[in-house]
Amino acid sequence: MAEYLVERINASGHPNISARHKTTLEITGDKYLTPAGDCIIAIKADRCLPDLAPGFLDMLRSEGSRIEVLIECNGVRDRVTARGGRALTLNHGEDMVVRKSSYVCGRTLAVKANKAAADLKRELVDELKKGDRVMVELRVY
Repeated sequence: MAEYLVERINASGHPNISARHKTTLEITGDKYLTPAGDCIIAIKADRCLPDLAPGFLDMLRSEGSRIEVLIECNGVRDRVTARGGRALTLNHGEDMVVRKSSYVCGRTLAVKANKAAADLKRELVDELKKGDRVMVELRVY
């Protein structure tokens, strides 16, 4: 069995990205973003939770699992680490939320993260605001 499984998501930045939320970050399949969405770091995701491989989702749901969320836009990168677990339902059709807390709902991709949107490199946030392509790589261990 592989040491980790990988899923890649293509998304877009947007001029309204502020990445100011202190406890969550979100990647969404939605095609628009209002200024109120201060946790959203990418829109127009080409894949969301139901589109991820069943084996990836099963590994993420295993107790003690860890996940890395690698975000890249225009050559600028940042990395968020978090945990999975049995409580994850991973069934929302549009949103994937990484949380610093342990709160779980259908939108939750991971919990107990080391970073939220507000903690991302500001250089990356500046690139995300340009509306260019965003690459998100998810690695579950």
